[in-house]
Amino acid sequence: MARDPAPLSRPRTPRSLTLAGAFGFTRLIVELGVLSAFAFSLALFVAAIAQAYVTIRSALGHLGDAHTTKTLIVAAVEQADTLLVGMALLIISFGLQALFVGRLQNVPAWLHIDSFDDLKQKLIGIVIVALAVNFFSVALEWKAGSDILVYGAAIAAVIVAVGTYSVILSRQGSARDEKHGDAPPADAQP
Repeated sequence: MARDPAPLSRPRTPRSLTLAGAFGFTRLIVELGVLSAFAFSLALFVAAIAQAYVTIRSALGHLGDAHTTKTLIVAAVEQADTLLVGMALLIISFGLQALFVGRLQNVPAWLHIDSFDDLKQKLIGIVIVALAVNFFSVALEWKAGSDILVYGAAIAAVIVAVGTYSVILSRQGSARDEKHGDAPPADAQP
């Protein structure tokens, strides 16, 4: 004699269906954000490659010229800046995917995002390097005057503020791990 299996959970009420639908819609919105960040990242990588091709092709006939060398150096630094922004967008894309939708497979270990704080730490490093590269790019093209010191001091102030925030964020994460009895990862630096 067959018995009807007992329901494993309570029947869904209209309110719980509404909340589930809202959560599902939120995941869709986040997924669209993931896709847009990935698209911008891809576009920046392609733009950097295309710009490198155009710059190198135009410089080939003038290699050895001091002006050409400086042009190549400036273009290379600007390309590094573009690639760093593209990398930041790629990390945002992977991080949001991992946090809100589901972890991606075949991603390097350093790109695994386990928390929002983890995502912020990864982005902070890229932002600091991008600011330094941006300053280097401006300094290479600077013509005259001491205004570059003000610009450099402003970038340095932002780097110090972001670095301080990063230290505070990592200490809070360490304190939270100790409070919950979690050990830091084996590859974590003191």
